[in-house]
Amino acid sequence: MSGRDGARATTERAASREAYFGDLHIHTQYSFDSFIYNVRTTPDDAYRYAKGEAIDLAGGSKIRISGAPLDFIAVTDHAEFLGVMPGANDPADPLSKTPVAESLRTGTQEERSKAWATIGGALVAGQRDPAIDDVPALRAAWSRIVEAAERHYEPGRLTTFAAYEYTSAPDRQNLHRNVIFRGRAPEQPFSALDSQNPEELWRWLDGLRAQGIEGIAIPHNMNGSDGRMFQRTTFDGGEIDREWAELRIRNEPIVEMSQVKGTSETHPLLSPNDEWAGFEQFPYRIGSNEPITVYAGGFVRDALLAGLQLEGAVGANPYKFGMIGATDTHNSAGPFEEARYFGKLGLLDNTFRSRGGTTPPNPAEVPSYDPKLPPVPGRWSAAGLAGVWAEDNSREAIFDAMRRKETFATSGPRMKVRFFAGTGFDETILSARDSVRAAYAGGVSMGGDLEAGEAAPAFFAWALRDPEAAWLDRLQIVKGWLENGEHREAVYDVACEGGAVPDPATHRCPQTRGSVDPATCAISSEVGASELRAVWRDPDYRPGTRAFYYVRVLEVPTCRWSTWDAIRNGREPHPALARTIQERAWSSPIWLTPRS
Repeated sequence: MSGRDGARATTERAASREAYFGDLHIHTQYSFDSFIYNVRTTPDDAYRYAKGEAIDLAGGSKIRISGAPLDFIAVTDHAEFLGVMPGANDPADPLSKTPVAESLRTGTQEERSKAWATIGGALVAGQRDPAIDDVPALRAAWSRIVEAAERHYEPGRLTTFAAYEYTSAPDRQNLHRNVIFRGRAPEQPFSALDSQNPEELWRWLDGLRAQGIEGIAIPHNMNGSDGRMFQRTTFDGGEIDREWAELRIRNEPIVEMSQVKGTSETHPLLSPNDEWAGFEQFPYRIGSNEPITVYAGGFVRDALLAGLQLEGAVGANPYKFGMIGATDTHNSAGPFEEARYFGKLGLLDNTFRSRGGTTPPNPAEVPSYDPKLPPVPGRWSAAGLAGVWAEDNSREAIFDAMRRKETFATSGPRMKVRFFAGTGFDETILSARDSVRAAYAGGVSMGGDLEAGEAAPAFFAWALRDPEAAWLDRLQIVKGWLENGEHREAVYDVACEGGAVPDPATHRCPQTRGSVDPATCAISSEVGASELRAVWRDPDYRPGTRAFYYVRVLEVPTCRWSTWDAIRNGREPHPALARTIQERAWSSPIWLTPRS
């Protein structure tokens, strides 16, 4: 095959890729926190739910996924104390004689909290608790998790991955990762009780790779790390060098942008000129109500900017990652739809009262009620979702899409997003019958690198609404770059609903026309677009500048889950929570690198 024929075949294969949706962050009864709050569902239940079957929710009700079945999922139970809680609850098991087991048997909220504190304290300290650190229980649970993934893997219908969560949280600063294996899995997970230092996890993954076991780690809840997830030093405070940067990006090619515990794109204090930066902020360290005080190093956009700087300094970019969304459900089932939200963590938030998203009937009679500060579950978001562009629904194709970062994140709806940059296409691509093929042939897709020349490249952005969700409001391109060594960022609206055109001075669409009926949550059916697309050239392009660009697409406003809870139960939404939100999706970035 000639070089030209090979390039044509590669383009044809790329153009055949379809969007697949899944969840790579799911907990079952094998996770200590799930079991403590009375979750008794298993990995098998998680797969049944993903296929569209009904499963049990803690408290007795049945739940079923809203919309179509998922295309791929991974059960990611905590590796730390994996499978120990079911043993502690079994009178015939020696683990049932421990203090934690006694707390579980009592079953009160106070005793459950005590059990959580015991295990959470061990995690924060990174120390094993000899009473409950049971290696046989861990290996047995891990074996059942891997076997369930194999049993439910149906290429073309449901792709499953053996996976787990690495739960490092020194001083409650979230350094959690989900570890996903492409095929074969190791004998047991590497956990934060082996080392709280993620660099040791990366080296372990390198060692497995040398044995033919391919895996990646996916950081999540950077927003709860208090600036540590993307800090400008190594874990121990050393200088970042090229070897460290390459080690990290080799093992962490994507990050989890949005999930139940908030969205980690950016923060109003980091991006004061981004009107949408405050979306679903979760302001606490992990597993506590201790507020975040350090924002740099804890959000995706800031890390992408830091990566540009590090690439210039050491020759490699540790933060050149793609994006996905996920749930972090601890019920074996993700509550993707705001209108059907059923909580995240068993008995902790399985009713509208325990979620705390509404006001009490008589606030003066509830001493704990604070109109300025909702309870932690009230701050939780509905869920996120992962999107990938892959040739087919198989482990190899889905995993390889994540490895090349041709992925996108959503805050729950199944919006489809595509993004290309190149010099081999122009505005005529918008009307071309084979626009996707032309974009692959003339540029790079999301997750890719483009060598930048003197002329500004063209960017082709496209989004399609979820037919079961709201209409689209606007399509945006977010840019980050370095200017005299300083971080710079900008948000450009590039396509607007209703055929409007962004203002050339402000780069903004007209104000959102969408409205929500506060009594019913009904939205206007005449406002919004089913599809938005644009070819855009950066009006502020500067040759020789390192930069990244990614797409963000917003829906028209809709009710937040807490507002739905209020309407259904004759209450008012908690005054400190947003009544409406604009669901959204984000593409992985494209990086522009100056020619040598």
